[in-house]
Amino acid sequence: MEKHHVKYGTKVIEFIIERKNVKNVNLSIRPDMTVSVSASEKVPLNFIYDFVKGKGAWISKHVKNFENVQPYKQSEREYVSGEAFKYLGKQYRLRVQEVECEETVKYFRGFIYLYIKDKNDFNRKAKLMDQWYRGKANKVFQESLDKLFPLVQKYGIEKPTLEIRVMKARWGSALIDTSTILLNLDLLKAPKHSIDYVVLHELIHFKYNDHSDSFYGMLYSLMPDWEKRKAILDEEIVREI
Repeated sequence: MEKHHVKYGTKVIEFIIERKNVKNVNLSIRPDMTVSVSASEKVPLNFIYDFVKGKGAWISKHVKNFENVQPYKQSEREYVSGEAFKYLGKQYRLRVQEVECEETVKYFRGFIYLYIKDKNDFNRKAKLMDQWYRGKANKVFQESLDKLFPLVQKYGIEKPTLEIRVMKARWGSALIDTSTILLNLDLLKAPKHSIDYVVLHELIHFKYNDHSDSFYGMLYSLMPDWEKRKAILDEEIVREI
């Protein structure tokens, strides 16, 4: 990866260039606020510089949204009533209620209810919320895999298993040797159609373990609107991480 910078107004935009076998010049902002451009070796450096300058307003807007936001925002939670949590593309407000019976987490009508015996037990609240998110993630991600796998099965791809992890700068990863797809727990904050994009993206890597023209050709054929789905992740959901 090459590091570069261009001047945009009074600001300097720093970015990295990843040379890949892709058709288009693609720009994204990672959760750590790194500006990344992917382009083939055939694209001249001057063209990429002009491309980044042309996206200056968009970059400035979204980098500003990321300022003072740490990669593990979840760890900064207070788990108090009124706090906002995102789930499947929608925002829910937390309501913490003390109970004498079973401690649990439920959601309905725009709220996530955290039932706990001691409102002041931060570690217990954090553990209950993490368990709830992971339980939902297992169900939603598996449903997505079950739905999308038939699209690629005819290409000789075997159905992989799923694992969920917390990752800083990736939504998913395909582990070819172990036939496993890793998905970021924070992906549960995205709408289901964006989750489907990530799952399909990783499934195709079991056919083309690169980002070649063949990879994108298959992605376009199976999900023509994948770029719109990805944009929601890059422009909206990443702010919550």
